[in-house]
Amino acid sequence: MEKAKWSKFFSYYKPYLGAFLWDMFFSILGAAIMLAIPLIVRYITYHVVYFEAEAARREILRLGVLCLLLIAIEYGCNFWTTYYGHRMSSRMEYDMRAELFAHYQKLSFSFFDDQKVGHLMSRVTTDLFEISELFHHGPEDLVISAIKLIGSFTILFIINWRLALVAFVLVPPMTLYAIKLNKRMKTVYGMNRKKIADINGQIEENLSGIRVVKSFANEDLEKQKFKAGNDGFLESKRQNYLVMAQYQSGINGFTTLLNVLVVIVGAYLITENALPVTDLVTFLLYIGNVTEPIRKLVAFTEQYQNGMSGFDRFYEIINVHPDIEDSPNAIEAKQLKGKINFRNVSFRYENTLQNVLSHIDLEVEPGEYIALIGPSGVGKTTLCSLIPRFYEVTEGCIQIDDRDIREYTQKSLRRNIGIVQQDVYLFSGTVLENIRYGRPDATDEEVVIAAKQANAHNFILDLPDGYDTDIGQRGVKLSGGQKQRISIARVFLKNPPILIFDEATSSLDNKSEKVVQKSLEALAQNRTTLVIAHRLSTIRAAKRILVLSDDGIDEEGTHEELMEKNGIYAMLYRLQFPEFLEEENDITYADSL
Repeated sequence: MEKAKWSKFFSYYKPYLGAFLWDMFFSILGAAIMLAIPLIVRYITYHVVYFEAEAARREILRLGVLCLLLIAIEYGCNFWTTYYGHRMSSRMEYDMRAELFAHYQKLSFSFFDDQKVGHLMSRVTTDLFEISELFHHGPEDLVISAIKLIGSFTILFIINWRLALVAFVLVPPMTLYAIKLNKRMKTVYGMNRKKIADINGQIEENLSGIRVVKSFANEDLEKQKFKAGNDGFLESKRQNYLVMAQYQSGINGFTTLLNVLVVIVGAYLITENALPVTDLVTFLLYIGNVTEPIRKLVAFTEQYQNGMSGFDRFYEIINVHPDIEDSPNAIEAKQLKGKINFRNVSFRYENTLQNVLSHIDLEVEPGEYIALIGPSGVGKTTLCSLIPRFYEVTEGCIQIDDRDIREYTQKSLRRNIGIVQQDVYLFSGTVLENIRYGRPDATDEEVVIAAKQANAHNFILDLPDGYDTDIGQRGVKLSGGQKQRISIARVFLKNPPILIFDEATSSLDNKSEKVVQKSLEALAQNRTTLVIAHRLSTIRAAKRILVLSDDGIDEEGTHEELMEKNGIYAMLYRLQFPEFLEEENDITYADSL
């Protein structure tokens, strides 16, 4: 598992290998220059100052120009690694974000049923930024630190091995200290990621439901809920900063101790004539080259924990395999006729034992208008969701035009199915863009025709900018009936042979319902239509009405046939229309006289 994860991590470097190698080259060159300058200073103080005055001035001027040239080259190296290195990492972040978003599109409803939107958003934004920083700075910082540490200690050993040993003696305990706190930091950073994802989810949920919050005057309750999540995040950050403080203060303490030891031992060696003052100055210059990479390693450790905890979360999601995939031999569904057959279909949700649907057998002819009714929870919506393969059947099969739907590609299957739901989802943007969502390549004229067919054209023209009116987040600037008619226009534009109406009018007032119902009836002409309805008045004209219960399909027939049976449908109808019951009682009473 770890091998596969690291293989995935390094795979994002492959398209940018050239840029990465140039980044490493300039990083190494910059580090080498930083090692060379103290040697030039040592040469000046050790030899040049003892030249004759004129020769010394010429040599100092020449070496000064060399130092300026090296500094200019170092500037170029730093510019390259900072600008082009970050461009490389941002492109890698771009690739990962595109891959993750595309992966989200492949996952089925069952995945999203168990996820919070805020958590998924956090993986696409915050996590990927931290990973991109690790992509760029991780290898770069490690290489520079290694070169400076190894190079500095090698030069120091050449200059004076005794003093170099004094400097080196603190490296092992410093390393052990870093490793110990590293483990604690990884745990804390992982916890931080989860807490910030929780907060993102809470904010997204609150803002999406802000109208419900305000309608119940529950702003204070939402503040309390947010405070609980925010307090949890604050506590996780406190633990984070505690470990970070221990880490950084410890490393800084070791660094200061290193300087003090070099000065004390160096001064002692000078008194013993075992070390020239010039070499002590050189040692102190190189101590900066020793401590600076150590500080980089401190920063790298924090960056590594941030980046890898983010990558772990990214890798976790990217390895969730869609539970519904096209078979290798799946074919494109062209324009289907709309014949639907359920063959002994059973279904249960993942991680549950009880079936929602059991042994359903149903045949729907092309162009037939079928209504589904029954108590909540018997699986009406689930049954319809199986047709476009939003969920996969647990047992049996569903056929369209006498072919198992699993033999079609998902995209081509769903292109042949139009769905109008009670909870209409409109995207931010204009009316035109939302209707065109039904067929993105449609012309403006085709959009207008679809709007007219959905009885939406007239109210659209009354909007401030007509079809170019911005409707706000989720269509907040429109009424329920207007939103529903735009969603119907979308399906008109799509022009599918199969329709599913999932309680499409149940949330509308009577006036809006009549307008929308008229649009739905126009849309259903010559199409195979399945209607889920609570308002039985909207389905009286259905060719067949199916009454679902926990045991499956209990009753089947037209409105008149089911009323004559005097079963579940008749009972539900009388409950919705008590005036019918009163009328029936009057007839019974008159017959008894």
